[in-house]
Amino acid sequence: MKRRNFKQNKFIMFAVLALMAAVSVAMYTLCVRSPLNVPIVLTVDRGASVSAVGTQLQSRGAIDSVTLFKACIRMYGGRVQRGLYEIPAHASVCKIARMLSEGDVASTTVVIPEGLTIQQTKQLLLQNSELTGSVDCDPSVDAPVCNLRDGDIFPDTYRVARGTSRLAVLDLARAKMNDIQDAWKKSGKIMPHPLKTWNDVVTLASIVQKETPRAAEMPIVASVYLNRLRKNMRLQADPTVVYALTDGLGDMRGAPLLRGHLKIESPYNTYMNNGLPPTPIANVGQAAIRAVLKPADTNYFFFVADGRGGHNFSNTYEEHLQHHADWRAIKKSRSEQGE
Repeated sequence: MKRRNFKQNKFIMFAVLALMAAVSVAMYTLCVRSPLNVPIVLTVDRGASVSAVGTQLQSRGAIDSVTLFKACIRMYGGRVQRGLYEIPAHASVCKIARMLSEGDVASTTVVIPEGLTIQQTKQLLLQNSELTGSVDCDPSVDAPVCNLRDGDIFPDTYRVARGTSRLAVLDLARAKMNDIQDAWKKSGKIMPHPLKTWNDVVTLASIVQKETPRAAEMPIVASVYLNRLRKNMRLQADPTVVYALTDGLGDMRGAPLLRGHLKIESPYNTYMNNGLPPTPIANVGQAAIRAVLKPADTNYFFFVADGRGGHNFSNTYEEHLQHHADWRAIKKSRSEQGE
């Protein structure tokens, strides 16, 4: 009797060991081993079957068995998602199945800098080879992203799937600016006098954005323009003239802004017209918006470059003229030194 129990226990022990060995082999085959020695890029089209994707993977040397791939896919829900995938070298069949089931597509970072116009932003997106499609809508399409104006999109860093359309990126940036506007409206805060609308806020913020790259200086620049608006003084902001001269591009392409340019007839020329321009002249970041909504408390009415990347601010025109003379001397010295 004891001998029989010993044989049974020995059989059970061998069976357990055999099962453990089989499980180990299966786990190694599914979750460790990989025939893929180099990374590949895989495109899964809309509606592609698991079998078709498995066959594609097998033909490219990423997996050994379509059957095992289908089994792994079933463990993750039974479906593959469309998209462009970067499958790394030595990825196991389980890892590949998880990537395709969860839609872990290849991604890219799109940076939209602050202060660009819509035209400049579209040019930037067209240079990004990891995006697809046009930056303009088909004439038959009527959607918010088809009618963008400067100030409608929020400059930021956007992480999107490789192959995302350029219009989709623009729409992401448009939606984010809408969220910022909605958050302001819900806050119940009052915008500084004499601003009355969100368009006023973004328009002034766009001028501030173009005048200085320094976030710490933006509230002071905003205070200058608000002080001038309250005194019914013309803003006399050079970036608005550039916007008018370049038909909304916002870039002189290296050409200097001359005194004669300040007389251009345009509603955007703040040397010739009182008040704000009709719309923003660029797309603005959070710092510029915050500077307008919470400006510095100053009595400044003038400012001019200080030659160090910032500005000198003045209460009086006489003081401003002196700062202007200092700036002209700095420019002359640099010119003579060939800078």
